[in-house]
Amino acid sequence: MTLDRYAVLGNPVAHSQSPFIHGEFARQTGQLLTYERVLCPLDGFEASVRAFAAGGGRGCNVTVPFKFDAPGLAAVCTARATLAAAANVLRFDADGWAADNTDGVGLVRDIEAGAGVSLAGRRVLLIGAGGAAAGVLGPLLQARPAEVVLANRSVDKAVALAARHEALAAGQCARLTAGGLAQPQGRFDVLINASASSLHGASIPVAADRLAPGALAVDLMYGAAAAPFLAWAAAAGAVPRDGLGMLVEQAAEAFLFWRGVRPETAPVLQALRRRLEVPA
Repeated sequence: MTLDRYAVLGNPVAHSQSPFIHGEFARQTGQLLTYERVLCPLDGFEASVRAFAAGGGRGCNVTVPFKFDAPGLAAVCTARATLAAAANVLRFDADGWAADNTDGVGLVRDIEAGAGVSLAGRRVLLIGAGGAAAGVLGPLLQARPAEVVLANRSVDKAVALAARHEALAAGQCARLTAGGLAQPQGRFDVLINASASSLHGASIPVAADRLAPGALAVDLMYGAAAAPFLAWAAAAGAVPRDGLGMLVEQAAEAFLFWRGVRPETAPVLQALRRRLEVPA
């Protein structure tokens, strides 16, 4: 019996827990598939995707640094992938490839269901303007926060990302502003680090006094990479949360996009934390 093939493509990719997560989803739902990692040369993303599809691949996840490249390979993009101008999921349909972005809905579900924090009416600080931030900004705004402040080292990128989301922010009655890392004023109820600072072992991008007492501080990284950020947040009196919950939630949305079945996420997240020896 030939199993349907899926994979995560990126650079780096060896650390990815997606094969474990989708393997658990497949067992849970009775879906017959395999899932692997594909390391793409930095100048060879499109060739790698096409080679995987030609070899029988049915779809793939896309991770750093190729999320902005993925929509250009698809004949059809979902509304959220179009708004983000970035995709983390491709499906190789016979009548044309389809692209989606499940990062944002995964993050919002993890914050609201996993962490038990409603985003409605909150002040949110989103750090970063790369593929991860682009993917999560739209769903964050749809959760109807009072304000989202987008902060990034390159101010022009933050401003451009915010401009693309102005209409959505207005429709949700949410204030949206953008600027540099030193620009955010006041304290925030939710801080989300969507930058590459943890991945690269860099210092925390903003000062601890941006955190309101008891704020939720989320790093989209996990494991050793996220440890300094989580320690910093806890020392500042915030509630730290790593990116494992988002990782599982966005994967479940991708699984639905590919297979038409939504798996349960809670048992898979628990299994993943045990596997990585990471406490909840």
